[in-house]
Amino acid sequence: MNPTQDSEPIALKTALLGTKIADQTKLGWKAQLCLSYSDRGDKTVLKHRSQQGPLAIQRPLYPEGATCHTYLLHPPGGVVGGDTLNIKVTVEPFAQSLITTPGATKFYRSDSKYAHQKQILSVKNGARLEWLPQENIFFPNAYSRLDTEVHLEEGAQFVGWEMHCFGRPALKEGFELGHLIGKTEIYSEGKRVLVEGINFHGGDNLMINKGLLGRSMMGALYINEDNPKLFELVQSLLLSIVQSQTSDEHTVSNPSSGQQSLLLSVTQLEGLMVVRALGEWSEDILSAFTMVWQLVREHWTGSSPTAPRIWAT
Repeated sequence: MNPTQDSEPIALKTALLGTKIADQTKLGWKAQLCLSYSDRGDKTVLKHRSQQGPLAIQRPLYPEGATCHTYLLHPPGGVVGGDTLNIKVTVEPFAQSLITTPGATKFYRSDSKYAHQKQILSVKNGARLEWLPQENIFFPNAYSRLDTEVHLEEGAQFVGWEMHCFGRPALKEGFELGHLIGKTEIYSEGKRVLVEGINFHGGDNLMINKGLLGRSMMGALYINEDNPKLFELVQSLLLSIVQSQTSDEHTVSNPSSGQQSLLLSVTQLEGLMVVRALGEWSEDILSAFTMVWQLVREHWTGSSPTAPRIWAT
């Protein structure tokens, strides 16, 4: 078998799908948000902001002092087929920014028409970006493409996560129809150190049973850190979270089988730590990821932050 010939159909299908998505989003609702943060000396300030369409931010907050907290807003409350959302964030040298969302991002059902969200995050030398959005919810029959690029300079600190909920488990509604495709890429000093892709067709039993292990949610948390001590601390924390969840009936999706709904693991890659989660409830994954984030921040700065107040509203 010729490996090149074997890969051609996949490459062709990917190219054709890319063209299809570009065509479908040409006339849709376009939204763009560009943010740039700089170090003023006493605190980080939002140096530049430009926006187009239904993407905005609240006034920056400073609950911790120097770190600039920003809440991303999408007033329509959801994304539909044909929409395009582009987000670009640049954190200049020695600036410190935390970005989150006040609620989940909902990708609504569509008539086989794709929406496209792209995020480009750049963290300069000595800067820190904490990218902590709440989960994406993919309604049945939603068609979406999600692409994220993270570019890190030498000495930059980054902790960020993505959480995906397929269907609406609270309503016992699965992701039986629809399509999610996309990839996450992380670059360190211009070198790509991670690329992860997803290609989930609704109702794909292989993905549901083997990829998600029957759960409705998946998440990944990325930390650009290569410290054996911190890795051991994260491992220990995840173990304690899983052990505490075992005694909590809320996390057991099938009491008769004893199947635990929350699964956590951590992997050390080249200069990058990746925490992965599978679960039934967004609250469980958000809680676990929050504790890891707080541990990492304490390792970096000596103090543990409190969770953004907007998460509790």
